[in-house]
Parts: sequence; structure tokens; C-alpha cells
Amino acid sequence: MNYTIRKINKTEYSLLNDFLYEAIFIPEGVEPPPKAIINTPELQVYVDGFGQQEHDRALVAEVDNKVVGAVWVRIMNDYGHIDDSTPSFAISLYKEYRGYGIGTDMMRKMLALLKDCGYKQASLAVQKANYAVKMYRKVGFEIVDENEEEYIMINHLQ
Repeated sequence: MNYTIRKINKTEYSLLNDFLYEAIFIPEGVEPPPKAIINTPELQVYVDGFGQQEHDRALVAEVDNKVVGAVWVRIMNDYGHIDDSTPSFAISLYKEYRGYGIGTDMMRKMLALLKDCGYKQASLAVQKANYAVKMYRKVGFEIVDENEEEYIMINHLQ
């Protein structure tokens, strides 16, 4: 599949709401939550006022001039929060574009961008049952903590 990964345009920041919803892991056989779930404070931390904070960075994947995925980071008090100098990841692709390596490529490009910007590490939280755990390990994330449902993972940018 031909795709391009590029920096997000300011006019596309609103798309992060759609990708935030797509990022919600829904186990097999479980009914998806209503889209309004993204309006809860614990999820809005990922997108509210995006682009206004110094550490906000986002890349999008495009296929045939359509944005099909996004990876974005910011320093926020989210599930994967490590400290106030470690950006936390969010990433998602529309379902029909998963499994083509686009997500892995987006992660690698964002990790390289963060390293170039001088960050020492990046973090994320992921549900243990999420198939993406394997991809996160492949791009260099390691588990540093866990609770009943999630892993907290860090990538030491080298």
C-alpha cells in the first residue's frame, strides 16, 4: 500500500478526536463505547488544545490524499505519564489500514523526531490484550510498570 507520513497541518488538529476514538482498544466480542466517551476528561487530555503546548507533536499517514492514521505526543498527565519531560504517545489508524506496517512506520518516524528534538525517552500505556503491544516492543518500547489491565512502556531514545 502506498502511503505518506507527514507532519500534521493545523487545520487537521480536529481529526485527532476521530483518531482518539479509533485508539480505544475494544476486545473481541465487546460492544464499542459511544463516540461521546472521548469527551471525558481522562481522554480529552490527549487532544484538548492540541498544538498550543510546547511539546505537542503529531504526524499523520495519508493514502490517496486521505488522512488514515495519526500518531501524536504531548507531555500530559495520562495513563502512561512518567514525568514532566517525557512525552506520551497516542496512535491509531482506521481499521481498514491496519496490518500494512503504517503504524510501525509512524511510530518510528515519531521516535526519530522526538530524538532529534532532544527528548531522552517517550512513554505510552497500552491494554495488555491489545495486539499493538507486539508492535510497541518491535520499535523499542519496554514494559516498566503494569496494573491489572495495562502496561506502562518506555522507549529510551538512542
